[in-house]
Amino acid sequence: MYVATDSDKIKEIVESFKAGEESDIFTRVQVVGRSEESASDTASTEFAMLEFASNYEFDNVVLVQATSPMLTAADLDGGFELFNSDGTDSVLSVVRQYRFLWDKDEKGNVSPSNYDVFRRPRRQEFDGYLMENGAFYISSKEDLIKYQNRVSGNIKAYEMCDDSAFEIDEPSDWIIIEALMQKNGLVEENKSIPEIKMFLTDCDGCLTDGGMYYSEHGDELKKFNTRDGMGFALLRAKGIITGIITSESVDLNRRRAEKLKLDVLEAGCKDKVSIVKKLCEKHGIALENVVYIGDDINDVDVIKMVGLGCAPADAVPQVKKVAKYVAHSSGGTGVIREVAELLIK
Repeated sequence: MYVATDSDKIKEIVESFKAGEESDIFTRVQVVGRSEESASDTASTEFAMLEFASNYEFDNVVLVQATSPMLTAADLDGGFELFNSDGTDSVLSVVRQYRFLWDKDEKGNVSPSNYDVFRRPRRQEFDGYLMENGAFYISSKEDLIKYQNRVSGNIKAYEMCDDSAFEIDEPSDWIIIEALMQKNGLVEENKSIPEIKMFLTDCDGCLTDGGMYYSEHGDELKKFNTRDGMGFALLRAKGIITGIITSESVDLNRRRAEKLKLDVLEAGCKDKVSIVKKLCEKHGIALENVVYIGDDINDVDVIKMVGLGCAPADAVPQVKKVAKYVAHSSGGTGVIREVAELLIK
């Protein structure tokens, strides 16, 4: 991977990443220079790409633009898969929009350009249109040089999520993008973590993937993650009280809590707020010194109430919106371990 820049400061920052926590990734990044002409305010992106192509050997080029931070690794994987499909020369990222477009003629009259005004379609029946969102472009070096353009030949479009329509072009765009990234769990809010003395979590959707599995004999099964067991062990070693609060009352949860040597199991709980308050009173712990992890709407009030309310990556939007920390892990894939390590660090 290459970062092309004429800025010594940017070069210094990128090089510093090679000594950071993700050094294994950034050791593969090479910072290369740009000419004064290609780094000017009026230079086109194609000019910079062609300058690079004239100095470096490669087969294909992927242009990733920093103004589109909603881009994910999964999007790039999908773009590469499309690029490697038969009959494809280049790929660009798009987002599907559902707006009704109008054109204006020389007399000032307007007419719809993508629908029949007398048969206005409902959104669910409207195909909409594809809008280039500027996140990434893939092409071969050969075609880049031949056509002097980032895309050419048989062009395929990779559709990204609705939120990717937003780009950072103006200072006000930062506010929108930061909110979207927080909503999607792509960033963590910069909030200080209080001293934690009690660690509580819901069961289904947090300790498990939320799935309900049954054997052919009708036995209910659940899938837990062993890394979470170590997470609880790390917390106990720090003297933190650990427990499960769940609306379900089944023997599977009890056996799992016993195996994990948890201090608390509140099963069949219909009022989680009251239970957490009673536990705090019993152990002499303030609410601000409690962690709670939940994934569904019956967890919202507790998450808002405690000092560090957390949510798995696949929690419902209402939960992720109020959580102070949205994990990178989904339910049943190590959420407890992730939050435990966050606290220990």
